Amino acid sequence: MRRFVVVSVLLVTSCSAAPSRAADPAPTPTPTPSPSPSRAHSVAQHKKAANVYSHDAPGMLSPKVADLKPRVYVPNSESNTLDVINPRTYKVVHHYQVGRRPQHVVPSWDLKTLWVNDNDGNQLTPINPVTGRPGRPVPVDDPYNLYFTPDGSYALVMAERNNRLDFRNPHTMRLIRSINLPCRGVNHGDFTADGSRFLLSCEFSGQLVVVDWRHHRVLKTLGGMNMPQDVKLSPDGRLFYVADMMADGVWIINARTMNRTGFLRTGRGAHGLYVSRDARRLYVSNRDEGSVSVVSFAKQKVVQRWRIPGGGSPDMGGVSADGRQLWLAGRYNGVVYVFSTATGKLLHKISVGQGPHGLCVYPQPGRYSLGHTGVFR
Repeated sequence: MRRFVVVSVLLVTSCSAAPSRAADPAPTPTPTPSPSPSRAHSVAQHKKAANVYSHDAPGMLSPKVADLKPRVYVPNSESNTLDVINPRTYKVVHHYQVGRRPQHVVPSWDLKTLWVNDNDGNQLTPINPVTGRPGRPVPVDDPYNLYFTPDGSYALVMAERNNRLDFRNPHTMRLIRSINLPCRGVNHGDFTADGSRFLLSCEFSGQLVVVDWRHHRVLKTLGGMNMPQDVKLSPDGRLFYVADMMADGVWIINARTMNRTGFLRTGRGAHGLYVSRDARRLYVSNRDEGSVSVVSFAKQKVVQRWRIPGGGSPDMGGVSADGRQLWLAGRYNGVVYVFSTATGKLLHKISVGQGPHGLCVYPQPGRYSLGHTGVFR
């Protein structure tokens, strides 16, 4: 059964070579000693101040989006459509035709536009979040995924099949320059706490690539993984978590040295990563076993696992603005899953188009967007 799922994934993502299974994961790093009582208060203050998600808490909506009607935007990769869900009624309220193989819906850096990544259609379709309606598509080569630099100066297009990182104007999407990457299948990423470096995952070659985006150059390539997917920075900025779909878990990367320091086994097909609104937990969607693992940042271990009754294929999504729900696309089941973050219970299963992928819950708290389905600072 697992072989069938992996083949399906590779067909969807246009990959011709199947990756090998994971080797034994690296050992978990030795825990850092607890601070002395005399330093405990200052260390606690430092950790609080260092929370990179401090502007993403419930109720911290930017004035730019505070008056928007909450909606969930679902790109259906196999039916070339976009479904718009009202999260208060759990009903699809709009259904639009978009370009070929829409992969993700991405909030712009300035929070004013949602971009549908029409990967095979070679275009980005803008969505007005006030009306929820699509506008005129913009020609863009191979937009599998989309990110924005922390200062808002560039849109970064993950050109997956072309193995490139394209730097574009964040408003017009005009190409400025490209970096050819030393890997295959670039797809997800996140930035260091100071915003200077961008860590990218390359699923087809099992690598991570570190980019100095200000100087448009590759700094480092890290191999030895199987099929890395989503990337997320820890709240204190010290670690990156990288989901590996073929290793069935999450790699831990030192954000300063960019070396692997550990591994957490979460479940089959570890795929998407989402930070809770209190920045204490990381939600990991395990696509091949129909579950979500909850990782404690403080303990660096899995503390809960939520299972979908009857199984499923939880993929990409986001946390609701109030933090009470986790929304995930059911990639192979044509549905959207809604979980309670308090109990882990599956609350709703909503029918959508075929191949739902990177859905976007909008609006979400934060001052600006770094891209993907909602990485805010």
